[in-house]
Amino acid sequence: MSIEEIEKEEFYEHFNYVAHEGQEPLRVDKFLMNFIENATRNKIQQAAKAGNVLVNDVPVKPNYKVKPHDVVRVVLAHPPHENLLVAEDIALDILFEDNEVIVVNKPAGMVVHPGHGNYSGTLVNALIHHIENLPTNSNERPGLVHRIDKDTSGLLVVAKTEFAMAHLSKQFYDRTTERLYYALVWGNVEEDEGRIEGNIGRSLKNRLQMSVFPEGDFGKHAVTHYKVIERFSYVTLVQCKLETGRTHQIRAHFKHIGHTLFNDERYGGNDVLKGTTFTKYKQFVDNCFKILPRQALHAKTLGFEHPTTKEFMRFNSEIPDDMVQCIEKWKNYTINQKD
Repeated sequence: MSIEEIEKEEFYEHFNYVAHEGQEPLRVDKFLMNFIENATRNKIQQAAKAGNVLVNDVPVKPNYKVKPHDVVRVVLAHPPHENLLVAEDIALDILFEDNEVIVVNKPAGMVVHPGHGNYSGTLVNALIHHIENLPTNSNERPGLVHRIDKDTSGLLVVAKTEFAMAHLSKQFYDRTTERLYYALVWGNVEEDEGRIEGNIGRSLKNRLQMSVFPEGDFGKHAVTHYKVIERFSYVTLVQCKLETGRTHQIRAHFKHIGHTLFNDERYGGNDVLKGTTFTKYKQFVDNCFKILPRQALHAKTLGFEHPTTKEFMRFNSEIPDDMVQCIEKWKNYTINQKD
């Protein structure tokens, strides 16, 4: 079945990528794994075998080697759009709710809105079950005025009315909201406080990553302020305050300054980046990874002006157990090293 026939029969997701000038020869299935979030290699291979992966408009096999300037196009199966917004009875950790807004504490592992590979079980699915007639933003995502990553835990404010959505969206645009995150990062962050500034844009080599472009020739302006909370020999607990809110901002900024987030698989933080070569140390780090099987990032504090009362509201959330246990493990390790 051709792509044209598929498009007539079902609603599919379309992806189109151009290999950059420095692209080294790479199998097309591996190439696409770097671009399409949550797509499995098997699914890409099946798409190729069905003739739905094209390079320069010619169907290719999964082992085709992508070269510089190749135009790679792929079509993947996707459920109909109307099925993406199904109300699901999923428990929400609600810190505050009134007629205008709702503040929720999102657990790690929950996707904020439906998308490729995550068609159910999202925060939006839970929200539309809990609240009728949520307003939609410009991307047709009910209630959302900001988001956090799937494996980041913490606070989100959701708009329940069109007025609240417009008011809150303007606050995020004007940078008048307050957002504080706690992150555990690799290495000893030497300065007690600091400012990271550098444009953030999609990586030219791995489309699932964001990169920092310090010269400002690409990406969007981004600023992160940080303060060291505690040092644990080979990792540091930091508080991060966002001046801007770019995709993966904290993750990209800290990797840029050499302090990748602990166990951040997408940015290489799931490797032993600092410490000793001793097997015992590596086993200790692996145990920490098992306790905290995600990037060590939590959206702890959220502040904003209420749309109707104009009161500035500030909410705090507890650091989740997986991060607490990992931090305690590092704390004990540091104490034992000193003894």
